[in-house]
Amino acid sequence: MSLLHEPHFSAYTWQAAKGGFGNHTVVDQVPPEMMHMVDPHWYQFPPMNPLWHGLLGFVIGVLGVISIIGNGVVIYIFCSTKGLRTPSNMLVVNLAMSDFLMMFTMAPPMVINCYYETWVLGPFMCELYGMFGSLFGCGSIWTMTLIAMDRYNVIVRGLSAAPMTNKKAFLWILFIWFMATIWTIFPMVGWNRYVPEGNMTACGTDYLNKDFFSRSYILVYSCFVYFLPLIIIIWAYFYIVQAVCAHEKNMREQAKKMNVASLRSAENQQTSAEAKLAKVALMTISLWFMAWTPYLIINYTGIFEGYKISPLATIWSSLFAKAGACYNPIVYGISHPRYRAALQKKFPSLACAPATDDTASVASAVTSVSVTDSVTTEKA
Repeated sequence: MSLLHEPHFSAYTWQAAKGGFGNHTVVDQVPPEMMHMVDPHWYQFPPMNPLWHGLLGFVIGVLGVISIIGNGVVIYIFCSTKGLRTPSNMLVVNLAMSDFLMMFTMAPPMVINCYYETWVLGPFMCELYGMFGSLFGCGSIWTMTLIAMDRYNVIVRGLSAAPMTNKKAFLWILFIWFMATIWTIFPMVGWNRYVPEGNMTACGTDYLNKDFFSRSYILVYSCFVYFLPLIIIIWAYFYIVQAVCAHEKNMREQAKKMNVASLRSAENQQTSAEAKLAKVALMTISLWFMAWTPYLIINYTGIFEGYKISPLATIWSSLFAKAGACYNPIVYGISHPRYRAALQKKFPSLACAPATDDTASVASAVTSVSVTDSVTTEKA
């Protein structure tokens, strides 16, 4: 097959030695059947050094292995450990499944394309690649949003809150994937489209098309998949932090009135389990937004000031977004006592630390706390 060629290191070296690349561009290696999908913006950039392709392929390959193994372990442990099979933890499993599928569907194609230094899998696979990235990214952020709402329900509303049930968790998960599917199908049916981007080894939404109808998709999509979840999460965590601070203040005031150092017993000197778990969830969400914000900036730069986007900046921001799928297993391994204890039992070589008390809470355990009471009551 003529399209499947070896990397052209010698050609790049020869052109660079001549002081330029003449009419050669980053688009030169794109197969003919893909040319109608390539935006004219990319024709102004010379071919990338093959070393960049090799580095990008290596990084995405490593991230893919970490994400697939890490999230696979999370799914297995949460599903096989009886104490972790709670309604709220269905959201945790859904998050791990979304991250797992993202890298399972996106890492191998990009490794292949980085080797051949262009997209060689055809137009339809390009559209599927872009759709999968959008689908699982949307699934992850809305799962994190509902996890934040669950934390709000437990910590702020306390004992007055309706408990999470299997039915409610299942309906929330259906909502997540309905929302994600609707928004990622639109480019497949004409509202925007999925096209090759950057160094032509990956595909994403067409943010370089200046047609208002096409640009409107980027604007509306970002509102429902980035800004709205961000606002909900900030709102939820504002009240969570406020409630925890008020609770701690009341504890200190009561201790002062009773002339004791603390109302907590020795084993409860640390912050309440719910507050710790809120911090874990907030860390996970913060990492997600740090991962996807550069790609959002690239998209917004494209629909307003496309001439400033370079292939290298585009592909690295895309890669940085995919790295978000690797963070969650690491956060769980470091911060979740019961998950860490189960990991120690099932996979001792992967455990981050010695096993801890199996009675401790986990990030999405079904718990209930009254922020005005000094007693934390578990409903698990």
